[in-house]
Amino acid sequence: MEDAVIGAVFLLCLVGFTIMDMGCQRIRKEIEITERRTKNLQQQLAVLHLLQVATSGPNVTLRSSLASKPFHLSASADEVPAIINSDLPITNLSKRPVLQPKETAPPQFLRTLMDPQGKVCVQASLGVEYVVRENKKNYYFNMNPSSTRATGFCGNQKAILSLDFDGGQLEFTFIKEGDLSYVSTIKGLLRPAPPCTNCRNKTYVGVIHHDKLFKAKNGLSFQCKSQMTLILASYFRVKLVPLQIQAFDLANGAFGKEVECWEDYNKRMIPIILGAVAAAVCLIAILTCVLVRERRGQGYEQL
Repeated sequence: MEDAVIGAVFLLCLVGFTIMDMGCQRIRKEIEITERRTKNLQQQLAVLHLLQVATSGPNVTLRSSLASKPFHLSASADEVPAIINSDLPITNLSKRPVLQPKETAPPQFLRTLMDPQGKVCVQASLGVEYVVRENKKNYYFNMNPSSTRATGFCGNQKAILSLDFDGGQLEFTFIKEGDLSYVSTIKGLLRPAPPCTNCRNKTYVGVIHHDKLFKAKNGLSFQCKSQMTLILASYFRVKLVPLQIQAFDLANGAFGKEVECWEDYNKRMIPIILGAVAAAVCLIAILTCVLVRERRGQGYEQL
């Protein structure tokens, strides 16, 4: 009986160490992401400072390259322009997104990008919500599937998927590196109507660069049912929920086996771990009660 109690205690300790290890791994991962983003921000600030110095002078205004020049995609030697899906209606270009003061769940939609041979090279199933910060308030805009067009290009080692609509854009740059593929750059742009009476017309732009997002082995897709928030700028964020995305090696134009994101893994494993801990605690309590009763019984027999 004592061996059983020791075994139960050992099991409880093992579960506890497992939980601590998972927490440490999560903290290390968050620290690495924060360090990369801080480094990227420092590089962007350094470039901005150099541009300000170079363009200093009368009648010179420095603007964001994304704001003054919308994303233009050019194809290099291995980057063949993709076929643009033309089955979606092209709405009036003068129509601008209208920001909303309250948040609602974005509609989910599927977009694919095909090469000139008619093969699917990029596929994404997602819902997209823009979040902008204006006058210390958050405003929201959900990407409308009926007016969103997929453009871009496909290459052997690089591909770009751009989701375009009247007054905005969301662009993903995919990189194939060895047996892995990932998103290295995400660019966002939104030109909404002014959200308030005294608000000015603004173009919100932001970028996440030199990162390895949505990593998956070749032939597999990245999936995340939990909400993912991309911080493109301090005043500009994009939420993706849910998300399934894949570039390169799509067999028969279908998603490959899913690679689970860290958030979904936590949601799935934490209840299991907590249940195991609760079961171990109950087992220890039961074994302890049984052991105490047996010892009391032995004491009575000796008397």
